[in-house]
Amino acid sequence: MPPGNPGRLVRSLAALVLVSTAVLPAALELAGPSPFGVIGPGAPPVDRAAPPHHVVRADQRAPAAAPTFDIRRTGDPANRITLVLLGDGYTTDQQEMFRQQADKAWHALMDIEPFRTYQGFFNIRRVEVVSPVSGIAETEGRGRNPGTPLGMHFWCEGTARLLCADESATARYAGDGAGPQYLIALANSVEYGGAGGTGVTTLAGGSPDAGRIIQHEIGHTVGDLGDEYDSAPEDADYPNLSTLNADDMRRKQTKWWRWLGTESPDGAGTIGAYRSANGLYRPTQDSVMRTLGSAYNLPSREAIIEELYRKVRPTDAPSPPPGEVTGRPRLDVRPLPLTGARQLAVEWKVDGVPVKPQPSDGRLDTARLDLEPGRTATVTATVRDTTDWVRDEGFRDKYMTRSVSWTVTG
Repeated sequence: MPPGNPGRLVRSLAALVLVSTAVLPAALELAGPSPFGVIGPGAPPVDRAAPPHHVVRADQRAPAAAPTFDIRRTGDPANRITLVLLGDGYTTDQQEMFRQQADKAWHALMDIEPFRTYQGFFNIRRVEVVSPVSGIAETEGRGRNPGTPLGMHFWCEGTARLLCADESATARYAGDGAGPQYLIALANSVEYGGAGGTGVTTLAGGSPDAGRIIQHEIGHTVGDLGDEYDSAPEDADYPNLSTLNADDMRRKQTKWWRWLGTESPDGAGTIGAYRSANGLYRPTQDSVMRTLGSAYNLPSREAIIEELYRKVRPTDAPSPPPGEVTGRPRLDVRPLPLTGARQLAVEWKVDGVPVKPQPSDGRLDTARLDLEPGRTATVTATVRDTTDWVRDEGFRDKYMTRSVSWTVTG
């Protein structure tokens, strides 16, 4: 949770009351004490101020340095988002277990849309933090501080399944990057738990639900999404939650009004305004922000893609650099790669006239241009993400489109 923003605390409770498909049917409302220790008769509302709790800090005596490995590099870190995976509570002999759990976590994330299509926007880095003790402060040991390097612990903010890390210690181990970074801390624990929407996204690396937990939690962190389940806090300040019904959204042209009536590609039904028991409306009957193992609904996919483009440009540095070029070089606008048949669209023009035929990739050989000797022409490449998962055309024009020009002399 960012300092000075207590209203966003409730987003960190993401994994605590979410119904896991591995435990309960998707539509089942918990009527008795929750297996996650949060909802049920007599349990305090999730959005109530958390009672005082024992704050677990990292072992400040441990040096904030650890072996770092770039396990997947899709491009220039200055124009990629780096997911930094760190472990806590893993001893020297348990580093191989951490590597396996970290690999499962990021692969699970890249297995859900829109991350699957946009996985080329991410670099993956692993930081092997060695702990002097095995395990972390788990639920049964409330208040116990084993002195792990990242200080990960359950019972954060007084809630049993909320898993937090010492964010300053985690950031020190992660180090600075050339571009934007998201920190993901895995705890050496098999308990169910995690957190998202704060400086560090957390999950229990050994939990059978770890892959589905990270899919949910990263929705908070990357897409600024809110929880859609019935007992979530009554906070509509997220792109996938609203106090308005469909008619009011359409009339005021707010929230996901552009999507109303659209059939969801994941089989979740028609995009509308479905009221939860907490009084807020959500876009679909179900989604990963409501039930583990589900998919992101279309408004949530759009929110995630928009956040990616706020951090990453649709092209890497063109080659040669824009401006005057000598000779008849090959121009490369270098669009970022997508996974799948669809790629970013590239349109080439010479003095405003489209090149025919258009190159099939992001490269144009200027030797093929019919330029008279001594004539100067402006060659422009416009890269645009044409995905139909974004309907805000103003955003597409501003962030998802980039034009680059060269001056070529015949």
